[in-house]
Amino acid sequence: MLRRIVLASAGAIVLSGASLAADLLKAPPPPPPPPPPPPLWTGFYLGVNAGGTWSNNRTIDVDSAVALANPNFVFSPVIGGAGALGATADIPVNSNVGFIGGGQAGYNYQFSTSWVAGIEADIQGLASGNNTSTLSTTVPVPINAGDFIGTTLSVTRTVDWLGTVRGRLGFLATPTLLIFGDGGLAFGGINGNTSITQVNGGPGSVGLNAPYFSNGNANTTRVGWTAGGGVEWMFLPNWSLKAEYLYYDLSSVTYNNGLLSLVTTAPIATVLQGLVFHSIATQSSTRFNGNVVRAGLNYHFTWAPPPVVSKY
Repeated sequence: MLRRIVLASAGAIVLSGASLAADLLKAPPPPPPPPPPPPLWTGFYLGVNAGGTWSNNRTIDVDSAVALANPNFVFSPVIGGAGALGATADIPVNSNVGFIGGGQAGYNYQFSTSWVAGIEADIQGLASGNNTSTLSTTVPVPINAGDFIGTTLSVTRTVDWLGTVRGRLGFLATPTLLIFGDGGLAFGGINGNTSITQVNGGPGSVGLNAPYFSNGNANTTRVGWTAGGGVEWMFLPNWSLKAEYLYYDLSSVTYNNGLLSLVTTAPIATVLQGLVFHSIATQSSTRFNGNVVRAGLNYHFTWAPPPVVSKY
């Protein structure tokens, strides 16, 4: 009986030791999986761009009217009207196509597997061809046979630089291809200039046909709006290429060209003073709006937190 009890106890001890050894040899539990990577498009980015631009409106409208007469001279509305008519015209500039290039910065937020929202700001310079045009006119003076007033108008208009701040909303056609639309604020440096030269011509203008001048200029910063869209392709981690179109409108600008004054002769003044004086008030107006087509390269800063690794 005692022998059976000893053998049973020994067997229990052996089984218990084997079970403990198996527990000691069991592998530790695997570490938890790392968190999923952040969305591909979320984060800040910087880039450069280059492309072409052209204006929708490239005309400067010059309007003139007879101003008050100088009380020291005889005034002829006919001669003044001829001068005002010669200094009135719509003049297109020679070129409205140019190069545009600069840089951009922005932030994207990918809020689902298919949608990306963000904001982008950019600034770029513009360079174009000859933006100056000249027009010459000749208007006869009806009360002086053979006399005329000759006018030369020279105009220039440019957008020297352009910036935008735009909201963007895009749809991911694939995880790396974004189709987006955007719109917002546009601002830019504009320049408009008008120069007017008039001369008296004909037999009645001997000694008085020296040229008379006036000039006006608008060189300022204008604020308007912009809208457009494009595509962007994440071709490598952190790097993307984009192509886009923008329309911008910096509104219209009107500026005075000063007073254009001429002294001439007329038969009606012979008995009085022999000289006729007339003044012409002139102003110019033009609208600065246009189109941009450009390509860009962006570097994306994706600051992802390091994966959590359990230690044992």
